[in-house]
Amino acid sequence: MASKGGGQERLDHIVTLIAETMETQVCSVYLRRDERTLELCATEGLKAEAVHQTRLRVGQGLVGQVADRGLPLNTANAPKTPGFRYMPETGEEVFSSFLGVPIQRLGESLGVLVVQSSEERAFSEDEVHGLEIIAMVIAEMAELGTFVGDGPMAMAAPHRFPFFVRGVVGQEGVTEGTVVLHEPQILVANPVADDPEAERRRLHTALHQLRGEVDRLMAADGVERGSEALEVLETYAMFARDKGWIARIETGIDNGLAAEVAVEKEQSATRTRMAKMTDAYLRDRLHDLDDLSNRLLRLLAGEAKTAQAELPKNAVLVARNIGPAELLDYGKKLSGVVLEEGSVGSHAVIVARALAIPLVLQAAKITRQALNGDTILVDGDEGLCHLRPEETVRNAFHEKVAMRAEAQHAYAALRDQPALATCGRRVTLMMNAGLMADLPSLVGSGAEGVGLYRTELQFLIRSTVPRRRAQAELYGRVMDAAKGQRVVFRTLDIGSDKVLPYLKPQDEPNPAMGWRAIRLGLDRRGVMRMQVQSLMRGANGRPLSVMFPMVAQFDEFRAARQIVLDEYAREQDLGHTVPESLEIGAMLETPSLAFAPDAFFELTDFLSIGGNDLKQFFFAADRENERVRRRYDTLNVSYLTFLGQIADRTATHGTPVSFCGEDAGRPVEAMALAAMGINTLSMRPASIGPVKHLIRRVSIEEARRVIDEARCSGAQSVRPAVMAWLADQGITV
Repeated sequence: MASKGGGQERLDHIVTLIAETMETQVCSVYLRRDERTLELCATEGLKAEAVHQTRLRVGQGLVGQVADRGLPLNTANAPKTPGFRYMPETGEEVFSSFLGVPIQRLGESLGVLVVQSSEERAFSEDEVHGLEIIAMVIAEMAELGTFVGDGPMAMAAPHRFPFFVRGVVGQEGVTEGTVVLHEPQILVANPVADDPEAERRRLHTALHQLRGEVDRLMAADGVERGSEALEVLETYAMFARDKGWIARIETGIDNGLAAEVAVEKEQSATRTRMAKMTDAYLRDRLHDLDDLSNRLLRLLAGEAKTAQAELPKNAVLVARNIGPAELLDYGKKLSGVVLEEGSVGSHAVIVARALAIPLVLQAAKITRQALNGDTILVDGDEGLCHLRPEETVRNAFHEKVAMRAEAQHAYAALRDQPALATCGRRVTLMMNAGLMADLPSLVGSGAEGVGLYRTELQFLIRSTVPRRRAQAELYGRVMDAAKGQRVVFRTLDIGSDKVLPYLKPQDEPNPAMGWRAIRLGLDRRGVMRMQVQSLMRGANGRPLSVMFPMVAQFDEFRAARQIVLDEYAREQDLGHTVPESLEIGAMLETPSLAFAPDAFFELTDFLSIGGNDLKQFFFAADRENERVRRRYDTLNVSYLTFLGQIADRTATHGTPVSFCGEDAGRPVEAMALAAMGINTLSMRPASIGPVKHLIRRVSIEEARRVIDEARCSGAQSVRPAVMAWLADQGITV
């Protein structure tokens, strides 16, 4: 395998040696030609003319099953094995026994290595294991492009050709940058080692360093005894000392593998098991083992994790997934983020939006395709990524960037102008925030205040509950940065997808509709009281606006409101400075609250419609589920009518109402919301310019007429009518 020669020559030599050593009539190597196709690339024993002619789909035949499942298939009678597919051009009908093992790297199948014999026999465990070792080395060589050559072997070389993937929009924006892998791939130049003892010593030196890292994590100040975080780290430490895990790696080394390849072989097996695991707890534990393998590989290769100081200009972070604290560590030094996993409501998305970093989620196979230093184009508007792009793609992308820059220049000119429609209706545009990094955008975006400050982010990025003083100092700095403009603080919205690292997660079948937000706060009143006290002390005599998330019933709001009033009275009794004025509001995120008694609308000081949650509950469509979330339109007649009813009811009682969520930041949707009577909108800072630009060019009253006509026509959505009306006026959005 280490000998010189072309790709075809090496493969031919490999299959001949294996067939001779294992005393089988056949040895064949099938490699992936593309995502779903396997090609016979070398054989000893089958018809030579079938090489590079025989192809089959992944999952087709016994070879395809091995590639699809990522597991060996060992049978004494192949023709009678379910799934067998006869390939007449190969002449394999005379061979009965079959052993196929996947050629895989990090859980991804690159091909299949097969041996066959005419006599019926099941191959021994030792033979299966030996063939797996060889397959692992072939995988490493394939990853390095060893088998790519001229003629029939002109297959796609890994990490050299353009790669395109369509993911999910996490945060809008476009950027061109340089790939920085959160977990860099380790490419091993020589997968075979001549000195197993030396490799064992390297392994145990790295394991000693790994255990030291884990012990330091456990001893950190933020990890409290008896906490959930400590339990996770203790499991981590057990894995790092697991004799079975280490023994399997050592077996690979004893069979001639370099230490890195032996670790990767075990890691591939772990990832294969993860893909088939249905139990969430066990899957998480296997993820822990996968993460340990990554750490061990970096130590073996002598590669430290990319330090922030070493980030290249216009760095684009590429990762399978990432937590909010880790993303904040990189901070604004990133120009974009691409994740292989993740969801639109995840903590990383919230942080990326706060940092105004373009983000694409669920970009399949991006971590396998990308290498540090690759050029990448990230289109957060469409959820697209171009890795190592062709010149024509790059030129088209540059044109889009130039158009966006021109539009942003036009929006900046409107910064100090009001969102005043041609009919004289004025719409108040506010911004959402959750980090101190958001606040500089308050002035630059032209926002008229903060309509939603997410207080939970301070809790999510820490390993322990922030103390009262730390909370009060943060809230005080937020109000300082607002320079007198209104800031609406939302109390803790935790639970569902926002699980605090120090709060034991609840085993709930549907957490989005479970123990979360105000429900959790009313059950854990000590946490709510501490936060309310912190908010009042942070206000330090200034006006304070507080609202409660996920209110479903009047009694919930009344109980939470009373806690605030009690803490206000307590602060007065203690002689502390109390807010100059106090507004207590609620978020309408469940349809039930729209039908609350009149007393609710009279008691609450203001109401904020939480559009993200309200829409998913209204349509019974999980916004984390890509199969259904895009099927339901904000301009659906039923939904708009419902929002109009809320606006009418709040107007009757004189209750100020606003709309907060992604839809508020989309110009056409924002115009429609204003037309339905919601005159205050809160959105991410970057959306204020585009929304203001449209509102200042249209008549809100005329938009309402167009919407009402479409509603009366029996249409399911008013969008076609609204877009046609805008087009008639020469307005493109």
